[in-house]
Amino acid sequence: MSDKKRIMLIDNEEGLCRMMEAVLADSGYAVKGYTRSFEAVEEFKAGDWDLVVSDIKMPGMDGLEVLQRIKAKDPLVPVIMITAYATVETSIQALRRGAYDMVTKPFEPEELLYRVKNALKHTQLLEENRELREELVGKFRFDNIIGASTGLKDVLDKVEKIAIRDTSVLITGESGTGKELIAQAIHYNSLRKEKKFVAINCGALPESLLESELFGYRKGAFTGAKENRQGLLDAADGGTLFLDEAGNLPMNVQKTLLRFLQEQEFLRIGDTTPTKVDVRIISATNAELKEAVKSGAFREDLYYRLNVLNLHLPPLRERRADIPLLAAHFITLQNKKFGTAIKGLAPDALEAVMEFSWPGNIRQLKNVIEACTAMENGDYLSLSVLSQFIEISHHVPGEEGDTAGDVDESDYSQALSRFEVDYLKGLLRKNRGNVEAAARDAGMNMATIYRKLKKYNIRREDYA
Repeated sequence: MSDKKRIMLIDNEEGLCRMMEAVLADSGYAVKGYTRSFEAVEEFKAGDWDLVVSDIKMPGMDGLEVLQRIKAKDPLVPVIMITAYATVETSIQALRRGAYDMVTKPFEPEELLYRVKNALKHTQLLEENRELREELVGKFRFDNIIGASTGLKDVLDKVEKIAIRDTSVLITGESGTGKELIAQAIHYNSLRKEKKFVAINCGALPESLLESELFGYRKGAFTGAKENRQGLLDAADGGTLFLDEAGNLPMNVQKTLLRFLQEQEFLRIGDTTPTKVDVRIISATNAELKEAVKSGAFREDLYYRLNVLNLHLPPLRERRADIPLLAAHFITLQNKKFGTAIKGLAPDALEAVMEFSWPGNIRQLKNVIEACTAMENGDYLSLSVLSQFIEISHHVPGEEGDTAGDVDESDYSQALSRFEVDYLKGLLRKNRGNVEAAARDAGMNMATIYRKLKKYNIRREDYA
């Protein structure tokens, strides 16, 4: 199919129709002209055309009826109306029925081209915004969060229930466990998904700056406040505000935040009139907030306001079954980004990443995989490259100093088989049983997937 934009022209004046057709075709558009409006409407099909240009005053079916019928078939296609009688009443009728623009006769070819380009550009922006929204929703669907372990599935079951309940959520877990990703999943699966998700790291800013970032300020509130400034609570109106490392909130900010959670209003710095917004608060911490409450470093009343619903993310060492899936995912991302063709981890490297404790959790695993793919010259990430970035356990098979007698090959084969079974089930679960999509994710062909399913007697109920 041609990449040219497809334009339908409708005008009973054959000379004008042919002139417009020639002008637009010379500018690279795929154009087809119609001098009979009934024929044009009959042949119009949604998705076949990028733009319609129609005269208003035509015998039989006039342009306003053409506009109405075309919009009934395809509400998104832009329509430019041409008229020699540009009255206010006609213009209002056309705009009410969905016309994008009006052109008054007589017009120069340059004016027609200008209007056409604007209409197509507007449509392209609408399409890009729609695709972006779909991409964001797709990106944070629960089944696109990588992992198949029981611990992760328990978390995602809770996320699904929490997402639709418009209340505060506190996510706890070690650094690097993916707390912000879970917060995004909650937002993009909630009724607020069309509005903004705004995030701030409460531990990355000094106290004075954090307060102004969150709540904003009035002109003259302090030295350097030369104009009114909107805070992040304002920016997130209708959506979600994610407070990462909420345990670092200073006392004065805790007080203002508590008032907001109680009243849905707050005072900007230097303001005397409260500002009301509709924002859901999701917070996260890797610290033990209960201890901070006991020591007086964190307000008890704010703690209970933030912790209406609690979600705890297990560390990576407690969900080891997810490590191969995550590693494969990060390798795929690096391959796409840099045009490489790393097939995966070598068996001894795979066992090493399975045994490593990953104190930095998923973030550390991602960084290590990125570093390894930059250094690796072979088809698989090797143990020798991996050992440059993490400490390798001495009993890992293949490490220098091991002897054949130290390794039980049957145990290794069983471990590899268990990994393959878990990996296949996870892939198929992620892709909802679609073998073709699973093969594409794994960089394997479908025949290989089917062979392994048969080999391990994996049935649909095992991964449904």
